[in-house]
Amino acid sequence: MIPVRFTPETCRTATRTLARRDLVLARLIKAHGPCTLGTRIRRDSFAALVRAIVFQQLSTGAATTIYTRVMATMNVTACPPPATWLCTPAESLRSAGLSTQKTRYILDLCRHVTDGSLDTRRLHRMSDDDVIATLTQVKGIGRWTAEMFLMFHLQRPDVLPLGDLGVVTGFAKVYGNGTKFTADEMTAHAEAWRPYRSIGSWYMWRALEAK
Repeated sequence: MIPVRFTPETCRTATRTLARRDLVLARLIKAHGPCTLGTRIRRDSFAALVRAIVFQQLSTGAATTIYTRVMATMNVTACPPPATWLCTPAESLRSAGLSTQKTRYILDLCRHVTDGSLDTRRLHRMSDDDVIATLTQVKGIGRWTAEMFLMFHLQRPDVLPLGDLGVVTGFAKVYGNGTKFTADEMTAHAEAWRPYRSIGSWYMWRALEAK
């Protein structure tokens, strides 16, 4: 069975369900409006993973600039297939602004795809846990990156990224008056959000925005 993913309609259903179950979350939903997870454009999985690596630990603006420069170095406007990356000298990628570490990570991803150890076409059919286990075999893709891929690319509805600083800080602001929760405490609280923990997490990020 192919795992469930968000659509705009299921996202609206999830929002209504969460508002009934969690009155604190209901106030956030009213303040910030509908969740937009189910409305995002899906790129191909390889391109999404490349972007995820490039954007790690950088501001959106800085990462976008580097990504654009790297694409220009390869004379393309969109992420090319792995063979193109592997044929491009690593020095050229670094000269475009990609760090040595991220260059290694992307080339390792390319090798996994090329040798068949990572079949990106199968990811959408895998369970969340299997996607995480598969992706974290690639250098530079940790659990957090895999969870963001699940939420924003595969649009899975029940992801709780406990290692995400925004989610942790949002929990502390919304439910703890600034006191941080442990991973176990957040997991226990988010049981009421199942099977829509991605939506609940999305509102933890929104809680950190000035409103």
